[in-house]
Amino acid sequence: MNIRYYRKYIFSLIVLVSTNIFAQQTPKDMDRFIDALMKKMSIEEKIGQLNLPVSGDITTGQAKSSNVAERIRRGEVGGLFNLKGVNKIKEVQKLAVEESRLKIPLIFGMDVIHGYETVFPIPLGLSCTWNMDAIEKSARIAAIEASADGICWTFGPMLDICRDARWGRASEGCGEDPFIGSEIAKAMVRGYQGKEMKANNEIMACIKHFALYGASEAGRDYNTVDMSRIRMMNEYMPPYKAAVDAGAASIMASFNEIDGVPATANKWLLTDLLRNQWGFNGFVVTDFTGIAEMVQHGIGDLKTVTARAIKAGVDMDMVSDGFTGTLKKSIEEGKVSASTLDQACRRILEAKYKLGLFDDPYKYCDLKRPAKEIYTKEHRAEARKIATESFVLLKNENSLLPLKKEGTIAVVGPLAEAGKNMVGTWSVAAVLDRTPSLVKGLRETLGNKAKIVYAKGSNIVSDSAYEERATMFGRSLNRDKRTDKEMLDEALKVSANADVIVAALGESSEMSGESSSRTNLELPDVQRSLLTELLKTGKPVVLVLFSGRPVVLTWEQKNVPAILNVWFGGTESAYAIGDVLFGDVNPSGKLTMSFPQNVGQIPLYYNHKNTGRPLQEGHWFEKFRSNYLDVSNDPLYPFGYGLSYTTFGYSDIKMSSNDLNINGEITAKILVTNTGNRDGAEVVQLYIRDLVGSVTRPVKELKGFQKIFLKAGESKEVTFKITPELLKFYDYDLNYVCEPGDFDVMIGGNSHDVKKAGFTLKM
Repeated sequence: MNIRYYRKYIFSLIVLVSTNIFAQQTPKDMDRFIDALMKKMSIEEKIGQLNLPVSGDITTGQAKSSNVAERIRRGEVGGLFNLKGVNKIKEVQKLAVEESRLKIPLIFGMDVIHGYETVFPIPLGLSCTWNMDAIEKSARIAAIEASADGICWTFGPMLDICRDARWGRASEGCGEDPFIGSEIAKAMVRGYQGKEMKANNEIMACIKHFALYGASEAGRDYNTVDMSRIRMMNEYMPPYKAAVDAGAASIMASFNEIDGVPATANKWLLTDLLRNQWGFNGFVVTDFTGIAEMVQHGIGDLKTVTARAIKAGVDMDMVSDGFTGTLKKSIEEGKVSASTLDQACRRILEAKYKLGLFDDPYKYCDLKRPAKEIYTKEHRAEARKIATESFVLLKNENSLLPLKKEGTIAVVGPLAEAGKNMVGTWSVAAVLDRTPSLVKGLRETLGNKAKIVYAKGSNIVSDSAYEERATMFGRSLNRDKRTDKEMLDEALKVSANADVIVAALGESSEMSGESSSRTNLELPDVQRSLLTELLKTGKPVVLVLFSGRPVVLTWEQKNVPAILNVWFGGTESAYAIGDVLFGDVNPSGKLTMSFPQNVGQIPLYYNHKNTGRPLQEGHWFEKFRSNYLDVSNDPLYPFGYGLSYTTFGYSDIKMSSNDLNINGEITAKILVTNTGNRDGAEVVQLYIRDLVGSVTRPVKELKGFQKIFLKAGESKEVTFKITPELLKFYDYDLNYVCEPGDFDVMIGGNSHDVKKAGFTLKM
């Protein structure tokens, strides 16, 4: 054995032993370690652990911290976010562990919302797969790639329930329903954190935005939220709670107020509920400048709101410099106790300990990993597959889709050659230049089998200033300076000899997302004009719709023969769209948000309450009933809706018993048959209605789902287990209970078209 090999062997053995020792350490070991460390810390160093400034190439918002390096050396920084590149991160970590007094490592966070460099569909699109394994896998790959580049903390998943499509951040969430939102929450936390964050490819999740952010008034971002506690507990809180139960290690406070107090200073929310009732033992971080923004809310100056935040339960300040700027003085004045500071500091140090950073500060700084683990062929293959599952077929008149791989296909529209938009909003780590456009992707997919011709046809909107607001962060669509008529004429000329027209229309990627609220959700003016003229050619038209939220498609549903909603499908979306358009993959996506007939119906959601004067089923309008004069109460496309290239039939429901004992369980079974001539997947959905309660209950609630694959002509019996636990809700006194009485059971392919049965719960 030569000396070089011997040294390498000994080093490997030391690493192995130290890693095993660390893995076997107990909570008591962590407590002893942190106790000893905190005894050495000055008040400034303790406050420094609570400070999260922004640094690096990718920034959000308007503030930017300066002098970060020197502050790290002084121990005044606990972590950084949105610094991209393992080389940069390793150099910054060196400042902390080699040049600061106590050598406390930093945590590095990033908005890895739906992938790192391999980008998956936007979260709303991911939710429409109804495939928890796929969603967990997307988070696992995101964690692998982010950690390979030095990131150990992601600001996700976003779990805000949203029933108002005007809110742009609907794109980041999982829709309108708390049950599927809870299942997604658990899958995402598992995917990010893995097995207790022990491995160097497992990262810390951060639940956001706690709480109720998706219920902003008028759908306007950052706006006021006001609702009863019984509603928030039954309809909005379950996904957050599910993520806490799954072990999420951190939580981000939301911008909005709750009961008149901003979430960032809301003790009931961050301590009474989150910690005392739910048992959360991680740390709470503010959103970007969340502390400073409370001054504008009108509850005090920076010093006052900072003190309120830490006493409410906030542990880390993102960007505001409220803690570093005012907290020491508040402690000296007795307005904040030293024990409150110690508690917050301890929570940050515990997170670093659990991540293994005290054992190895460079755990996430292996310079060889990026080349092997980021944007790999295998990861992109998964992204492509998952994207195909997220697309929702909204209409397919006379089975226009799938298209044949032959002839001439005109691809027309402002989103046909918009590769940088394909990844969607909040894809901050994506390398935009390498994402193919729809035209490029279809040409590669078809090869010599068919000819693709292209024309832009129109700009995204007629208003140039609006387009600029809607194409930020490098997502420009390169506004065409030609007149609307010149672009339209070119599109009609290009389409003249085509066999079919694919219209690539909808939103640009930044027309949804943060600070992208909209009041008009119809197809923008020039795009509607273009689509109208394309339909007049008499050629078959397929609308490939890009969107980050439910949009209004009432006119399109009446006039366009085929509509495929592709959301924003991520890195591989161009190829995934080709897979579905040409039938290599049968679409199976189902909506997780209802699509309105018009904006006037919003907020719109399937699990609403009845009024004392409900509209009779099957009716459009009755005087002195709860309805509209101009449109029906129904959505254009209901929650759970999505077509396939095949069809599915449902038998009647078979109940194992009509009585459910308080300590028992019953089953509901249904036979599902693929009645078409193509293999396909179907999401079988279980809804339950509590017919009589001590408080009013929704007309139906999702309580289970299974995604099954059936070959043409194949049948499968699907079984759902119903227990009293599944029937629980928060009553008037906020007790979590189930109550005896009668229940409806509904099973079907969407929330509207269901088979019905019933049972009675007996105490």
